[in-house]
Amino acid sequence: MESHNSSTLLKAQSHIWNHICNFINSMSLKCVVDLGIPDIIHNYGKPMPLSKLISSLPIHPSKKSCIYRLMQIMTQSGFFYEHDVTENELEIDYILTDESILLLKDHPMSVTPFLQAVLHPILANPWHEMSGWLKTDDPSTFGTTHGMSMWDYACGGVFNGLESLVDVGGGTGTMAKALAKSFPQLECTVFDLPHVVDGLQGGDNLNYVGGDMFKRIPPADAILLKWILHDWNDEECVKILRNCKDAIAKKGKEGKVIIIDMVVEKEKGNSESAKTQLFFDMLMMVLATGKERTKKEWVKLISSAGFNDYKITPVLGLRSVIEIYP
Repeated sequence: MESHNSSTLLKAQSHIWNHICNFINSMSLKCVVDLGIPDIIHNYGKPMPLSKLISSLPIHPSKKSCIYRLMQIMTQSGFFYEHDVTENELEIDYILTDESILLLKDHPMSVTPFLQAVLHPILANPWHEMSGWLKTDDPSTFGTTHGMSMWDYACGGVFNGLESLVDVGGGTGTMAKALAKSFPQLECTVFDLPHVVDGLQGGDNLNYVGGDMFKRIPPADAILLKWILHDWNDEECVKILRNCKDAIAKKGKEGKVIIIDMVVEKEKGNSESAKTQLFFDMLMMVLATGKERTKKEWVKLISSAGFNDYKITPVLGLRSVIEIYP
């Protein structure tokens, strides 16, 4: 301890405090979204004074001063810009950043449903049990916390009551509907567990089929797996991919499996992308049995499932399109 001067230790203390308090960013962001602040500022149509923002919010009069403090941390985090800053807090104008635009409820790339899901106590509470989970042979921290897998729990209605949901793996057909509309000649099938697709109505080139991807996948020219495989461990992924290979067998060499998922780059440093990759990998470790994979790990999965060729195209930010061929 004597070898460390006071300024070094104070810097280290600040670093620790910031890590301890990192959750404040996430929960402040959730509060902003819950209050609808991004949409309120967007609908205002021009830089919005704090006084106007406060009067537009369904808050108790005693909490008015809290909004400035909330907006301060969100501005520091890059979710809002302060325009025409004055000494009078109420006259500060706010405008959206690129990040807060993606928090608008009606934006086609809105991340609000994902935010609400990840920060919901059902998904947040397992993090408190992480150290206990490491001492057991439970497959996931979620299971340790709730006594069942995330998939079984979700089937029990954890997402009931949400106003919107971004489905990244078939489900109610968000992705398939977009594909069916863009490519009228393409017959799109939404394949998910029977109770998920039960009662859903298709269209001219869209239909729903229930089943279990670990048992059999309906035949087609191409199989799409959007944010599916990162939820599962290697053995489970190989089983899914082998069923995909069987599903495209009738098409021969022209058939393919299309995977949309993250391909992790082993970069060091404090870049935003590196941090995001680590966050998502930890999410998969705690909430499911899966992981985020490097190119080498993806190639190993592809080969283990019996495929002979692949093509990886980085798109959609940190995600890539991985086309694999029999």
